[in-house]
Amino acid sequence: MSGYTGWRFLARTIETQREAFSESATVVRTTNYFRENIAKVRTADDLVNDRQLLTVALGAFGLEADMENKAFIRKVLEEGTLKDDSLANRLADKRYEALSRAFGFGDLGASTGLAGFAQNIIDRYEAKSFEVAVGEVNGNFRQALNLSNGITDILSQTSNPTAQWYAIMGNLPLRSVFETALGLPQSFGGIDLDQQLETFQTRSKATFGTSLVTDFADPNMQEKIIRLFLVRSELQSGAQFGASSIALQLLRP
Repeated sequence: MSGYTGWRFLARTIETQREAFSESATVVRTTNYFRENIAKVRTADDLVNDRQLLTVALGAFGLEADMENKAFIRKVLEEGTLKDDSLANRLADKRYEALSRAFGFGDLGASTGLAGFAQNIIDRYEAKSFEVAVGEVNGNFRQALNLSNGITDILSQTSNPTAQWYAIMGNLPLRSVFETALGLPQSFGGIDLDQQLETFQTRSKATFGTSLVTDFADPNMQEKIIRLFLVRSELQSGAQFGASSIALQLLRP
């Protein structure tokens, strides 16, 4: 099933599906290797030169497409996040900043040996890998699944309301969900950043009754965002729904 109906079915069965996915032979083999070996990694070089470890590290932050960009990832990790001019801080996509901060190589030193580090990354990897698997069936569902963790990551990184919006704007999967849910055109990303920020805040206030990113941590608010995102995505693609059906979906509480 597609659209919001399919999403509700996925939401009802997600725990069972996630558990089965995490217990698959490939995932277990990959995560066991990471758990057993990550503490030995002390530098960015160590990580990028071990493909199995790098698979989990990048996958945990939704950056699996960068598996072959080793020099780029090494630089992101080595320069850290403490300096404003570091590569991770200069990149618009803040998933790289989150990756660099988590592993700590360029900040206060490797976090890889800390208690709970391996399990935290593995949990993220399993969640993101499940999103990838769902995305192979329905790309919109993958983006919807990313919403909750994406918001949580942003709120853990900064308490500044403006910076939180800029972080959403710099996180491509999150940005796509918000742009679509708020009815913004694809060309919207080409205008001045300050205008984009103002538009996001204004549309959010009009649509959801708030312009505070902190309010989007509420599961009920996230469900509203996802419903609008999925219905408007189908409106854009013209898939399955007629205009009257889409209107009813948008008006339904």
